[in-house]
Amino acid sequence: MKFDIRETASERVILCAHRGLWGGNIPCNNIIAYEFALTEGADMIEIDVTKSADDELFIFHPGMEKRQFNKDINIRHMNAADIRELRLCNFDGDATQIGLNTLDEVLEHFKGRCYINIDKFGDNPAKIIEVVKRHDMKDQIILKCSPRKEQLDIVEAYAPDIQFLPIISADNGCHEMLKARNINYIGTELLFKTEQDETASEAYRDLLRKDGKLCWVNSIVYNYKAVLAAGHSDDAAVGGDPEFGWGWNADRFDIIQTDWVGQCARYLEKTGRRFR
Repeated sequence: MKFDIRETASERVILCAHRGLWGGNIPCNNIIAYEFALTEGADMIEIDVTKSADDELFIFHPGMEKRQFNKDINIRHMNAADIRELRLCNFDGDATQIGLNTLDEVLEHFKGRCYINIDKFGDNPAKIIEVVKRHDMKDQIILKCSPRKEQLDIVEAYAPDIQFLPIISADNGCHEMLKARNINYIGTELLFKTEQDETASEAYRDLLRKDGKLCWVNSIVYNYKAVLAAGHSDDAAVGGDPEFGWGWNADRFDIIQTDWVGQCARYLEKTGRRFR
């Protein structure tokens, strides 16, 4: 399968499943959750990467050990053999049969099947890029991080040819600066608290698109106090107003990251918005 994210975005609204599709007895960030997301219509999966004490990369959001294992541990201080013995907890806090996958396992499983957004790239850039190149999957990979100089220096040093999006709530010269760097800058993740913010505006989206860049929006809700898209969220959509939550985003953005990818996909298809 050929991967060209701009071509894909010209054909459809790209749906990114945040940590896969999870709930009940299925935890997030593992092959089962990612596989389910694809069956429900995801074009992209978002994954988190953490390195063990002996340098093996696992799919896990750092700092979530207490929540996901119900144990006071830190897998960054553990050896890979011990990490493999761990089992993720379900939403009642009980252990499941599901362990952690390695980055190698996830990339091999989804090679040729979907786009993959690797989060936490800046924590282990050299090792992550080594794995991506070993699997020959750079066209499927999208990296995201803040546009701080130290972060961009890492991207430029280790992954100048890997697709990259900065995460911004205001431009502050970011767009022009990125165009001048040796980075495969394909678009921007836009955060905004109100519809009047620069990053929510049609003018700013037009500026990006004029230069061939994609616009990413988050329907996900990490914390209701941290507003990512002026309230146009998964919460609004599943709470009874999918037009405000998902329809508004689909009318304006190229990529939507959601925790409810199946419901979002079906709503966009029902309202004629999924395909361009």
